[in-house]
Amino acid sequence: MRFSTMLACSGLLGVTALAAPALADPALDTAGAGDAAADTAAAEAPLAATASDADSHAPVSGEIIVTAPYRRDRFALPTAVGVVQGDVLLREVRSTIGETLARQPGVSATFFGPNASRPILRGLDAERVRVLTDGIGSFDVSNTSVDHAVAINPLLAERVEIVRGPAALLFGSSAIGGVVNIQDRRIPRALGGEAVHLDATAGYGSNADERGGAGSLDVAVGKTGLIVHADGSFLQTGDYSGGGFVFSRALRDAAGAIGGDIAEDAAARGRVDNSSARTWTVGGGLAWVGENGGNIGFAVSHIDSNYGIPNGLALAEEDHEHDADEASHGHADIRIALRQTRLDGRAIVPMQGWFEQARLRFGYADYRHDELESDGAIGTTFLNQGTEGRFELVQTPRGSWKGATGVQYFARRFESFGEEAYVPLNNSEQVGLFTLQSFDLGRVGIEVGARYENSSVQASQLGIARNFDSFSGSVGASLALADWLRLAVSYAHSERAPSAEELFANGAHAATQAFEIGNPAFAKERSDGIEAVLRGRGDAWRFELSGYFTRFNNFIYLAPTGEEAEELPVFQYFQADARYWGAEAEAAFTIARFGDTRLEVTALADYVNATVLGGAGPAPRIPPFRFLGGIEASGGRFGGRIEVEQTIAQTRLATFETRTPGYTLVNASLTWKPFGAGNPTAVLVSANNLFDVDARRHASFLKDSAPLPGRDIRVSLRFTL
Repeated sequence: MRFSTMLACSGLLGVTALAAPALADPALDTAGAGDAAADTAAAEAPLAATASDADSHAPVSGEIIVTAPYRRDRFALPTAVGVVQGDVLLREVRSTIGETLARQPGVSATFFGPNASRPILRGLDAERVRVLTDGIGSFDVSNTSVDHAVAINPLLAERVEIVRGPAALLFGSSAIGGVVNIQDRRIPRALGGEAVHLDATAGYGSNADERGGAGSLDVAVGKTGLIVHADGSFLQTGDYSGGGFVFSRALRDAAGAIGGDIAEDAAARGRVDNSSARTWTVGGGLAWVGENGGNIGFAVSHIDSNYGIPNGLALAEEDHEHDADEASHGHADIRIALRQTRLDGRAIVPMQGWFEQARLRFGYADYRHDELESDGAIGTTFLNQGTEGRFELVQTPRGSWKGATGVQYFARRFESFGEEAYVPLNNSEQVGLFTLQSFDLGRVGIEVGARYENSSVQASQLGIARNFDSFSGSVGASLALADWLRLAVSYAHSERAPSAEELFANGAHAATQAFEIGNPAFAKERSDGIEAVLRGRGDAWRFELSGYFTRFNNFIYLAPTGEEAEELPVFQYFQADARYWGAEAEAAFTIARFGDTRLEVTALADYVNATVLGGAGPAPRIPPFRFLGGIEASGGRFGGRIEVEQTIAQTRLATFETRTPGYTLVNASLTWKPFGAGNPTAVLVSANNLFDVDARRHASFLKDSAPLPGRDIRVSLRFTL
């Protein structure tokens, strides 16, 4: 028996100081760029074999993508993908999946304060990005509004993959922007010869007096093939501090014109009121793992979170004298109490003949969150019951051809009631048929995906029922220009049915301080896009360049109208044609070696340009150009990283948007592995936003009242025995 314990302190709030680009993944570093052939060979191995025969706790190389029924070589994929795992995930992890991934290439986040932040992929968010846990949706209401948190705890994640292109079609027509798949161990896969495996995490961050940790235990039941799993986590933070004024210059100027208490409130610095959080999770699972790759198991988990929505500064001017007594000081101390209990199951059944595996994955969750007023009374309640299941048949590889075909079912019952229930009771149902086929023709690889989906949405209170048939397809090719250089191109056509919120929203929403209006007559959203990716890698370097262009028909977007309803600004869903294009680049170069220590220079940059056609102008909340460069020492007993992140001002504005200033963040970290470079035990000290800069994210609805966190000193410990 090998007994291992891991203690890790993970950053849980704010802007990380330690993250390297995805290409600097430690899993890549372990193998080295020169081991690409081994990685490619591993990609061809069936998932069942690797799951049953390998140590399930050993990291899968960052060159292998597992978000599909079979593993694929990242270097040969026709679209850009991202992987975050190992030491990089440890350094990146925050309390939300949005902030955990916010500095990966092409990724931003909604940042509705530090406790509710969802990923934005290439300027697309909400319904166009599916957030999954082990291939199944999160069963929350984070897609309905930016103040709603994703009910997945990144502290328990082993690996996160960001996938676009043909494989994304396997997970729903709404994945036009892509899929974020978070993998954990709640349903055990294997123990790799261990009888017991125990992990634990713990950490402290100075900015918000943050204390948190997580633990995970796997125990083999004799030689029966049964593995029992248990896990839990806890996080508590106070109010965080920004790097300067709490409110933006625009709000301060408007408050100054009114004067009185409003002007004094608007001049606040540092602490962002009502941004604290307290979250805990608990889960357990049981699985049987067979020697032939068979696997069947289930897990039950619960998450409970209470977090604040940063207080705003609403300005009201009742007369021309700017009477301060007539000004509203904005919403105060609104909190969200979130609870979810979910059941997950998975089965992998080996087969013979045309198919090598049958794979079943399902999940069910009962979700509730209450929006609490300052006196603790429940203002509005959101209920969501979701069921999702997928069945896949993985084909036996035949020469250069492999693939998988399956069916997916999703059902949701969503209800809100209370003072500001802005979405009526509705039921959604989707049935999808999909296939992914890959052909390895030597120097050329081809990947084809297709999906048909029938979606129905009905709101019985309104007497409205809509039904949609959606067809999506994608084809991509990857050409080896040399052993170290590969060019990939792809084309995708996607169709998406509008969501219940886009169709039926009509009312005030206290937490977002907006009056939201949908349109039940919306048509399907369609898009056609092309992408080109150039990848290269050698013994001491690697790079990836990608560019994309997408044209949308009937694009659905939420934008302010300039009007007010119930003393709140009106945000309305509109539908028009749109155009998105952009580029991403990342690279890493080893400039020196000192024994086991490798000194690397890393860099990434991304840009997206989005326009709503027909005279509407720029699309709202689009992240501006960003560059991140760093120098990192890794691979030895001592390591460290220093980096600079430069985000330019966003001056390309949608109607009623305001300019967001640019900012520069400097971050640093030091790492010590006391038991040697090959032992994962590590002590990490980091400083995020070293110079306490005032930084605001343009994609955030709260950019004027909730800056990104200021200086944060963190201590991290990971121990393995």
